Amino acid sequence: MPSQRALGVAVVGTGKMGADHVRRLQRVVSGARVTAVVDIETERAKTLADTIEGCAAYSEPAAAMAAENVDAVLVASPGPAHEAALLDALGRDLPVLCEKPLTPDAAAALRILDAEQKLGHRRIQVGFMRRYDTEYMKLKQLLDRGELGRTLMLHHRHRNPAMPPWFTEEMLINDSVVHEMDVTRWLLDQEITAVTVHKPAPSSYAPEGMSDPQFVLLETESGALVDVEIFGHCGYGYQVQAEAVCERGTVRIDDEHGPRLTADGRWGGRVAPDYLERFADAYDREVQAWVDATRRGETTGPSVWDGYASAAVCEAGVRSQREGRRVEVDLIERPAFYQ
Repeated sequence: MPSQRALGVAVVGTGKMGADHVRRLQRVVSGARVTAVVDIETERAKTLADTIEGCAAYSEPAAAMAAENVDAVLVASPGPAHEAALLDALGRDLPVLCEKPLTPDAAAALRILDAEQKLGHRRIQVGFMRRYDTEYMKLKQLLDRGELGRTLMLHHRHRNPAMPPWFTEEMLINDSVVHEMDVTRWLLDQEITAVTVHKPAPSSYAPEGMSDPQFVLLETESGALVDVEIFGHCGYGYQVQAEAVCERGTVRIDDEHGPRLTADGRWGGRVAPDYLERFADAYDREVQAWVDATRRGETTGPSVWDGYASAAVCEAGVRSQREGRRVEVDLIERPAFYQ
Protein backbone atom coordinates (compact mmCIF):
# COMPACT_ATOMS: atom_id res chain seq x y z
CA MET A 1 0.00 0.00 0.00
CA PRO A 2 1.18 3.57 -0.63
CA SER A 3 3.02 5.08 2.34
CA GLN A 4 3.27 8.72 3.44
CA ARG A 5 6.07 8.20 5.97
CA ALA A 6 9.77 7.85 5.24
CA LEU A 7 10.79 4.41 4.02
CA GLY A 8 12.95 2.55 6.55
CA VAL A 9 15.72 0.84 4.57
CA ALA A 10 18.11 -1.92 5.66
CA VAL A 11 21.36 -1.75 3.66
CA VAL A 12 22.99 -5.18 3.37
CA GLY A 13 26.75 -4.84 2.80
CA THR A 14 28.75 -1.83 3.97
CA GLY A 15 31.73 -1.96 1.62
CA LYS A 16 32.45 0.72 -1.00
CA MET A 17 29.11 0.39 -2.79
CA GLY A 18 26.99 -0.17 0.31
CA ALA A 19 28.53 2.74 2.21
CA ASP A 20 27.89 5.01 -0.77
CA HIS A 21 24.24 3.93 -0.84
CA VAL A 22 23.96 4.66 2.89
CA ARG A 23 25.27 8.17 2.24
CA ARG A 24 22.87 8.54 -0.69
CA LEU A 25 19.81 7.43 1.29
CA GLN A 26 20.67 9.71 4.19
CA ARG A 27 21.81 12.84 2.35
CA VAL A 28 20.57 12.81 -1.25
CA VAL A 29 17.39 10.78 -1.67
CA SER A 30 14.10 12.04 -0.26
CA GLY A 31 11.45 9.87 1.37
CA ALA A 32 13.78 7.30 2.94
CA ARG A 33 16.10 6.79 5.89
CA VAL A 34 18.58 4.06 6.82
CA THR A 35 17.28 2.12 9.83
CA ALA A 36 19.63 -0.88 9.65
CA VAL A 37 23.01 -1.83 8.22
CA VAL A 38 24.24 -5.40 7.82
CA ASP A 39 27.74 -6.79 7.41
CA ILE A 40 29.64 -9.89 8.47
CA GLU A 41 32.34 -7.43 9.54
CA THR A 42 30.34 -6.40 12.58
CA GLU A 43 32.65 -3.59 13.71
CA ARG A 44 32.43 -1.90 10.32
CA ALA A 45 28.64 -2.13 10.41
CA LYS A 46 28.49 -0.80 13.97
CA THR A 47 30.82 2.10 13.19
CA LEU A 48 28.60 3.12 10.29
CA ALA A 49 25.35 2.64 12.25
CA ASP A 50 26.67 4.84 15.06
CA THR A 51 26.77 7.80 12.65
CA ILE A 52 23.02 7.54 11.92
CA GLU A 53 20.30 8.28 14.46
CA GLY A 54 17.94 5.35 14.95
CA CYS A 55 20.08 2.94 12.93
CA ALA A 56 21.04 -0.52 14.22
CA ALA A 57 23.85 -2.82 13.07
CA TYR A 58 23.35 -6.51 12.32
CA SER A 59 25.56 -9.38 11.19
CA GLU A 60 22.76 -11.30 9.41
CA PRO A 61 20.28 -9.94 6.80
CA ALA A 62 17.37 -11.97 8.20
CA ALA A 63 17.72 -10.32 11.63
CA ALA A 64 17.64 -6.85 10.09
CA MET A 65 14.62 -7.69 7.96
CA ALA A 66 12.71 -8.79 11.08
CA ALA A 67 13.12 -5.33 12.67
CA GLU A 68 9.89 -3.33 12.97
CA ASN A 69 11.41 -0.18 11.43
CA VAL A 70 12.61 -1.94 8.24
CA ASP A 71 10.24 -1.49 5.30
CA ALA A 72 12.59 -2.28 2.40
CA VAL A 73 16.04 -3.70 1.67
CA LEU A 74 18.96 -2.51 -0.43
CA VAL A 75 21.36 -5.39 -1.14
CA ALA A 76 24.96 -4.31 -1.82
CA SER A 77 26.83 -7.35 -0.52
CA PRO A 78 29.06 -9.55 -2.75
CA GLY A 79 27.16 -11.51 -5.41
CA PRO A 80 27.46 -14.97 -3.81
CA ALA A 81 25.53 -13.70 -0.76
CA HIS A 82 22.61 -12.29 -2.76
CA GLU A 83 20.45 -15.41 -3.12
CA ALA A 84 19.96 -16.03 0.60
CA ALA A 85 19.19 -12.36 1.30
CA LEU A 86 16.74 -12.12 -1.60
CA LEU A 87 14.89 -15.29 -0.58
CA ASP A 88 14.62 -13.95 2.98
CA ALA A 89 13.22 -10.66 1.66
CA LEU A 90 10.71 -12.42 -0.59
CA GLY A 91 9.66 -14.59 2.36
CA ARG A 92 8.79 -11.39 4.22
CA ASP A 93 7.31 -9.70 1.11
CA LEU A 94 9.80 -6.82 1.43
CA PRO A 95 10.68 -4.58 -1.54
CA VAL A 96 14.32 -4.92 -2.63
CA LEU A 97 16.83 -3.00 -4.70
CA CYS A 98 19.59 -5.52 -5.43
CA GLU A 99 22.94 -4.45 -6.83
CA LYS A 100 24.13 -6.41 -9.83
CA PRO A 101 24.65 -9.26 -10.28
CA LEU A 102 21.27 -10.59 -9.14
CA THR A 103 23.16 -13.84 -8.49
CA PRO A 104 26.53 -15.10 -9.79
CA ASP A 105 24.96 -17.90 -11.83
CA ALA A 106 21.82 -18.55 -13.84
CA ALA A 107 20.62 -21.50 -11.71
CA ALA A 108 20.47 -19.31 -8.59
CA ALA A 109 18.74 -16.56 -10.57
CA LEU A 110 16.11 -19.07 -11.68
CA ARG A 111 15.41 -19.93 -8.04
CA ILE A 112 14.80 -16.24 -7.33
CA LEU A 113 12.64 -16.03 -10.47
CA ASP A 114 10.54 -18.96 -9.24
CA ALA A 115 10.19 -17.57 -5.69
CA GLU A 116 9.04 -14.15 -6.90
CA GLN A 117 6.46 -15.68 -9.25
CA LYS A 118 5.11 -17.81 -6.38
CA LEU A 119 4.77 -14.62 -4.32
CA GLY A 120 2.48 -13.38 -7.08
CA HIS A 121 3.87 -9.87 -7.60
CA ARG A 122 7.20 -8.21 -8.30
CA ARG A 123 9.26 -7.20 -5.30
CA ILE A 124 12.85 -7.02 -6.65
CA GLN A 125 14.50 -4.32 -8.75
CA VAL A 126 17.99 -5.12 -10.04
CA GLY A 127 20.60 -2.34 -9.87
CA PHE A 128 21.53 -1.86 -13.50
CA MET A 129 22.10 1.86 -13.00
CA ARG A 130 23.11 2.69 -16.58
CA ARG A 131 19.42 2.64 -17.46
CA TYR A 132 19.17 5.75 -15.27
CA ASP A 133 22.14 7.59 -16.78
CA THR A 134 21.13 10.72 -18.71
CA GLU A 135 23.17 9.90 -21.79
CA TYR A 136 22.00 6.29 -22.00
CA MET A 137 18.38 7.38 -21.51
CA LYS A 138 18.72 9.84 -24.40
CA LEU A 139 20.28 7.13 -26.58
CA LYS A 140 17.41 4.76 -25.72
CA GLN A 141 14.80 7.40 -26.61
CA LEU A 142 16.53 8.13 -29.92
CA LEU A 143 16.73 4.46 -30.92
CA ASP A 144 13.12 3.82 -29.85
CA ARG A 145 11.87 6.64 -32.12
CA GLY A 146 13.19 4.71 -35.11
CA GLU A 147 14.30 7.77 -37.07
CA LEU A 148 17.70 6.19 -37.71
CA GLY A 149 16.28 2.84 -38.77
CA ARG A 150 17.37 -0.48 -37.29
CA THR A 151 20.43 -0.67 -35.07
CA LEU A 152 22.97 -2.84 -36.88
CA MET A 153 25.91 -2.65 -34.47
CA LEU A 154 26.78 -1.38 -31.00
CA HIS A 155 30.33 -0.55 -29.91
CA HIS A 156 31.08 -0.42 -26.17
CA ARG A 157 34.25 0.56 -24.32
CA HIS A 158 34.62 -0.14 -20.61
CA ARG A 159 37.94 0.86 -19.02
CA ASN A 160 39.04 0.90 -15.37
CA PRO A 161 42.25 2.40 -13.99
CA ALA A 162 42.87 -0.83 -12.03
CA MET A 163 41.01 -3.70 -10.40
CA PRO A 164 41.25 -4.82 -6.74
CA PRO A 165 43.81 -7.57 -5.96
CA TRP A 166 41.02 -10.14 -5.48
CA PHE A 167 39.48 -9.44 -8.90
CA THR A 168 39.56 -12.53 -11.17
CA GLU A 169 39.49 -12.92 -14.93
CA GLU A 170 35.94 -14.33 -14.73
CA MET A 171 34.88 -11.13 -12.96
CA LEU A 172 35.82 -9.13 -16.06
CA ILE A 173 32.67 -10.75 -17.50
CA ASN A 174 30.47 -11.24 -14.41
CA ASP A 175 31.13 -7.88 -12.70
CA SER A 176 32.11 -5.55 -15.57
CA VAL A 177 30.84 -6.65 -19.00
CA VAL A 178 27.52 -7.59 -17.35
CA HIS A 179 26.68 -3.86 -17.55
CA GLU A 180 27.11 -3.85 -21.33
CA MET A 181 25.10 -7.05 -21.57
CA ASP A 182 22.16 -5.51 -19.75
CA VAL A 183 22.31 -2.14 -21.45
CA THR A 184 22.49 -3.87 -24.86
CA ARG A 185 19.34 -5.88 -24.08
CA TRP A 186 17.61 -2.69 -22.91
CA LEU A 187 18.71 -0.45 -25.78
CA LEU A 188 17.78 -2.97 -28.47
CA ASP A 189 14.81 -4.53 -26.62
CA GLN A 190 15.96 -8.04 -27.53
CA GLU A 191 17.89 -10.92 -26.04
CA ILE A 192 21.54 -11.83 -26.60
CA THR A 193 21.89 -15.24 -28.23
CA ALA A 194 25.65 -15.94 -28.34
CA VAL A 195 28.96 -14.73 -26.91
CA THR A 196 32.55 -14.95 -28.20
CA VAL A 197 35.47 -13.71 -26.10
CA HIS A 198 38.75 -12.82 -27.83
CA LYS A 199 42.00 -12.24 -25.94
CA PRO A 200 44.67 -10.00 -27.44
CA ALA A 201 48.19 -9.96 -26.02
CA PRO A 202 47.77 -8.92 -22.36
CA SER A 203 48.95 -5.59 -21.04
CA SER A 204 52.20 -5.69 -19.10
CA TYR A 205 50.22 -4.11 -16.24
CA ALA A 206 47.71 -6.97 -16.05
CA PRO A 207 48.05 -9.14 -12.92
CA GLU A 208 49.77 -12.49 -13.33
CA GLY A 209 47.33 -15.05 -14.70
CA MET A 210 44.82 -12.49 -16.04
CA SER A 211 44.39 -11.78 -19.73
CA ASP A 212 43.54 -8.07 -19.85
CA PRO A 213 42.19 -6.39 -21.98
CA GLN A 214 39.59 -8.61 -23.66
CA PHE A 215 37.26 -8.17 -26.64
CA VAL A 216 33.73 -9.56 -26.26
CA LEU A 217 31.42 -10.10 -29.23
CA LEU A 218 27.68 -10.42 -28.56
CA GLU A 219 25.05 -11.58 -31.08
CA THR A 220 21.38 -10.65 -30.72
CA GLU A 221 18.04 -12.07 -31.85
CA SER A 222 17.78 -9.66 -34.80
CA GLY A 223 21.33 -10.34 -36.02
CA ALA A 224 22.86 -7.16 -34.59
CA LEU A 225 26.51 -7.44 -33.59
CA VAL A 226 27.76 -5.84 -30.38
CA ASP A 227 31.39 -5.54 -29.35
CA VAL A 228 32.71 -4.71 -25.88
CA GLU A 229 36.28 -3.73 -25.11
CA ILE A 230 36.89 -4.47 -21.44
CA PHE A 231 40.18 -3.13 -20.08
CA GLY A 232 40.56 -3.63 -16.35
CA HIS A 233 43.96 -1.99 -15.87
CA CYS A 234 44.19 0.93 -18.31
CA GLY A 235 45.90 3.03 -15.64
CA TYR A 236 44.58 6.50 -16.46
CA GLY A 237 40.96 6.58 -15.25
CA TYR A 238 37.44 5.23 -15.65
CA GLN A 239 35.87 5.44 -19.12
CA VAL A 240 32.56 4.17 -20.46
CA GLN A 241 31.62 4.88 -24.07
CA ALA A 242 29.03 3.53 -26.50
CA GLU A 243 28.14 4.03 -30.14
CA ALA A 244 25.07 2.78 -32.00
CA VAL A 245 25.47 2.24 -35.74
CA CYS A 246 22.07 2.40 -37.41
CA GLU A 247 20.79 2.21 -40.99
CA ARG A 248 20.58 6.00 -41.35
CA GLY A 249 23.09 7.36 -38.86
CA THR A 250 25.15 6.81 -35.75
CA VAL A 251 24.83 7.96 -32.13
CA ARG A 252 27.69 8.10 -29.64
CA ILE A 253 27.86 8.37 -25.86
CA ASP A 254 31.19 9.81 -24.77
CA ASP A 255 32.73 10.29 -21.37
CA GLU A 256 33.05 14.09 -21.31
CA HIS A 257 31.03 15.26 -18.32
CA GLY A 258 33.24 18.10 -17.18
CA PRO A 259 34.50 21.21 -18.98
CA ARG A 260 36.63 20.82 -22.11
CA LEU A 261 39.57 23.19 -22.08
CA THR A 262 41.30 24.59 -25.15
CA ALA A 263 44.45 26.65 -24.43
CA ASP A 264 48.15 26.87 -25.24
CA GLY A 265 47.77 24.82 -28.39
CA ARG A 266 46.09 21.92 -26.59
CA TRP A 267 42.60 20.69 -25.81
CA GLY A 268 41.45 18.20 -23.21
CA GLY A 269 39.37 17.40 -20.18
CA ARG A 270 39.25 15.24 -17.09
CA VAL A 271 38.69 11.47 -16.89
CA ALA A 272 36.65 10.25 -13.90
CA PRO A 273 38.66 8.14 -11.42
CA ASP A 274 35.97 5.49 -10.80
CA TYR A 275 32.40 4.37 -11.43
CA LEU A 276 30.99 6.06 -8.32
CA GLU A 277 31.89 9.46 -9.75
CA ARG A 278 31.06 8.74 -13.41
CA PHE A 279 27.61 7.35 -12.58
CA ALA A 280 26.84 9.38 -9.43
CA ASP A 281 23.75 10.98 -10.98
CA ALA A 282 22.56 7.64 -12.33
CA TYR A 283 22.83 6.02 -8.90
CA ASP A 284 20.96 8.96 -7.33
CA ARG A 285 18.21 8.74 -9.95
CA GLU A 286 17.97 4.95 -9.64
CA VAL A 287 17.64 4.91 -5.85
CA GLN A 288 15.17 7.82 -5.84
CA ALA A 289 13.02 6.04 -8.43
CA TRP A 290 13.09 2.86 -6.31
CA VAL A 291 12.12 4.74 -3.14
CA ASP A 292 9.31 6.61 -4.91
CA ALA A 293 7.92 3.44 -6.49
CA THR A 294 8.14 1.50 -3.22
CA ARG A 295 6.26 4.23 -1.33
CA ARG A 296 3.56 4.02 -4.02
CA GLY A 297 3.34 0.26 -3.46
CA GLU A 298 4.94 -0.55 -6.83
CA THR A 299 8.06 -2.27 -8.15
CA THR A 300 9.56 -0.84 -11.33
CA GLY A 301 12.93 -0.82 -13.10
CA PRO A 302 15.05 -3.80 -14.18
CA SER A 303 13.38 -7.02 -13.10
CA VAL A 304 14.46 -10.44 -11.88
CA TRP A 305 14.08 -11.55 -15.51
CA ASP A 306 16.70 -8.96 -16.51
CA GLY A 307 18.97 -10.24 -13.75
CA TYR A 308 18.49 -13.85 -14.87
CA ALA A 309 19.00 -13.07 -18.57
CA SER A 310 22.23 -11.22 -17.81
CA ALA A 311 23.44 -14.11 -15.63
CA ALA A 312 22.79 -16.55 -18.50
CA VAL A 313 24.75 -14.34 -20.93
CA CYS A 314 27.58 -14.07 -18.38
CA GLU A 315 27.73 -17.87 -18.09
CA ALA A 316 28.11 -18.13 -21.87
CA GLY A 317 30.77 -15.41 -21.74
CA VAL A 318 32.82 -17.18 -19.06
CA ARG A 319 32.64 -20.45 -21.02
CA SER A 320 33.84 -18.66 -24.14
CA GLN A 321 36.59 -17.03 -22.08
CA ARG A 322 37.79 -20.46 -20.91
CA GLU A 323 37.26 -22.45 -24.08
CA GLY A 324 38.19 -19.85 -26.71
CA ARG A 325 35.10 -20.40 -28.85
CA ARG A 326 31.64 -19.03 -29.63
CA VAL A 327 29.06 -20.12 -27.01
CA GLU A 328 25.29 -19.89 -27.41
CA VAL A 329 23.23 -18.48 -24.54
CA ASP A 330 20.99 -21.00 -22.77
CA LEU A 331 17.86 -19.02 -21.87
CA ILE A 332 14.45 -20.29 -20.76
CA GLU A 333 11.32 -18.91 -22.39
CA ARG A 334 10.36 -15.62 -20.81
CA PRO A 335 7.47 -16.14 -18.35
CA ALA A 336 4.27 -14.13 -18.90
CA PHE A 337 4.80 -12.78 -15.36
CA TYR A 338 7.70 -10.67 -16.71
CA GLN A 339 6.22 -9.57 -20.03
